[in-house]
Amino acid sequence: MYFLMAAYSKVPAFGASGAIAGVMGAYIVMFPRARILTLILILFFPIFVELSAFVYIGIWFLLQLFSGTLVLVSPTAGGGVAWWGHIGGFLTGIVLLPFFRKEVYSLPQQVSRVDLP
Repeated sequence: MYFLMAAYSKVPAFGASGAIAGVMGAYIVMFPRARILTLILILFFPIFVELSAFVYIGIWFLLQLFSGTLVLVSPTAGGGVAWWGHIGGFLTGIVLLPFFRKEVYSLPQQVSRVDLP
């Protein structure tokens, strides 16, 4: 995705942030109601709030999308971050999840051995 959206760039992008974004994409599909403890600073006072994974990761994705769009308008605004790599990784994690997800098998019940006389 970065390659397609930042074709003007003369600097290659590399790192693991796109892969981590893919894990986040898979996580939001698998556990949308999971609770994430979030630190919010109001002035100098820390407040801890629990947000659902859907809300927390959804806000993160919207920030990536906003920043990526800003880079398209002004290429120097990106600060060297491959925003579109994050977006592409996130969407790839969602799309590829069914191919990597293992089936959940129930364990057979333990059969007690019967001794015959």
